Amino acid sequence: MPHSDNAPELRRELTLLDSTMINVGTMIASAIFIVPATIAMHAQGSALTIIVWIIGGMVSLMGALAIAELGAAMPEAGGQFVYLREAYGPVWGFLYGWGAFMVINTASIAAIAVAFAQYLGYFFPLNDAEIKIVAMLSTVLLTTINCFGLKLGAWTQNVFTFLKMAALAGIIVLSFVLKGGAVQNFSPLFPAQSFSSLLGPLGLAMVAALWAYDGWIEITYVGSEVKNPQRNLPLSIIFSTLIVITLYVLISIACVYVLSVGTMAQAKLVASDVATAIMGSAGAALVTIAILISTLGSNNGIVFTAARIPYAMAKEKLFFQSMGKVNEKYHVPLVALIVQGVWACILTATGKYDLLYTCVVFVSWLFYAMSCGAVIIFRYKKPQLERPYKTWGYPVVPVVFILFALWLMINTIIEAPLYALIGIGILALGLHFYPIWILQPRIEKTAIENTSGQGKSTVIPAEIQKWNWGAFFLSWIWGLGNRTYIALLAFIPFVGIIMPFVLGANGNEWAWQNNRWESVEHFQRIQKKWALWSVGLFVFWIVFFIVLLVLSRLRS
Repeated sequence: MPHSDNAPELRRELTLLDSTMINVGTMIASAIFIVPATIAMHAQGSALTIIVWIIGGMVSLMGALAIAELGAAMPEAGGQFVYLREAYGPVWGFLYGWGAFMVINTASIAAIAVAFAQYLGYFFPLNDAEIKIVAMLSTVLLTTINCFGLKLGAWTQNVFTFLKMAALAGIIVLSFVLKGGAVQNFSPLFPAQSFSSLLGPLGLAMVAALWAYDGWIEITYVGSEVKNPQRNLPLSIIFSTLIVITLYVLISIACVYVLSVGTMAQAKLVASDVATAIMGSAGAALVTIAILISTLGSNNGIVFTAARIPYAMAKEKLFFQSMGKVNEKYHVPLVALIVQGVWACILTATGKYDLLYTCVVFVSWLFYAMSCGAVIIFRYKKPQLERPYKTWGYPVVPVVFILFALWLMINTIIEAPLYALIGIGILALGLHFYPIWILQPRIEKTAIENTSGQGKSTVIPAEIQKWNWGAFFLSWIWGLGNRTYIALLAFIPFVGIIMPFVLGANGNEWAWQNNRWESVEHFQRIQKKWALWSVGLFVFWIVFFIVLLVLSRLRS
């Protein structure tokens, strides 16, 4: 449905400071307080531990340097959704937006909210049900704050970010000023094993580091709300990444100085052990407070920015049109914020957010690689595009990042093939919904008679229904036959297939009955196109579940 010219729109109110703090605040969550232990366990040497943090930071910086070019050239709401749509076509933009809304961002919100509630239990003991309730309440609180205007959300983000930066800086300084650390803790610098034997573990360490650095792209989602975006967007992306790299490398050095790599590898909460070593029991409480601030601040950044993705999709008629509405008083995508918050709470309540997020890490790196590839594509496809900022080190920087992303995806397929496959399945669910929105612009006021003159025609012929229902029953049988968490995937084809029939009165006379086509031949071509689309999906799900069955049996 087209929007009227006088409909309220998003406003450009974010300064360079706001933009930088959004990225920094989103990147620094609970991971930096936990991940150093994982990296130390895999690296097994102080120098190698610090090198992993540096390389992870440099890889993230390469991605930031490349994406900054797109942000400056196309400062629109939605970020990656816009870049992928323009570079690869609407289906890739839709799939990214679908994955981001359904799992990538909302599962992140759920996971971080639960982490906040768990650490709150340090002061107020909570059982599992109470942890979920507190997590959902924190999501509702942050969503509510961001519903009352851009500036309030940005101000909240700035406060949280400055506090967490101060907390990290305090831990770093006190680690070297107070008694408790020793230079001898840096021994050994490198593990005794050969480098070739460490390639697998170092890959896992790098995944952990990149997870801690994730979030450098968040500001692009609110590109349409940044002042002077041609200057401020690329600067905020680069500044924020450099700030976080500096803090993370220094905190890793401080942890090694106080604890040693061997002790770090055994720690559940590294930063807490560091604070306890230099400040006693009070240190653990202070670190817990720092984690609470960090998790709230990171979640605020995701809630703030991620809602702009479904908003941008709706503006392009690739999602529910209500999600593209802007509140007239506060100039925020109110519906998108509320629906995002509700879905994140549902994921929190189910307790499956952690599994879902783990599965889509593979997919998110696919989109990172494609976004950096878009920089190269646009250099050839749109040479006249105004580029206020051009990627430093082009084309080496984006190419190196793409190669690293490909290595990371291949490593995931080798080390965790089941998770990679489930991530692909979650993404493929969107292909069932895509026809619903891609045909929306064709809807008009009148209808045509079909060639037999027996009433109104439909874009979803009987053939498509047969294949869709076949895929549905196949997945349902799978779900009944497997009692593991993988059975949840039975709902993937089910939801995507049943949705079109729920939207209309019945399978053959649903929302598409009011279409006018250029000719009967044109109409028939459309029928054949979507029939093939559905047949392709049916075949995909057969192969998908066969491979999934094999992997799950091997895993068990």
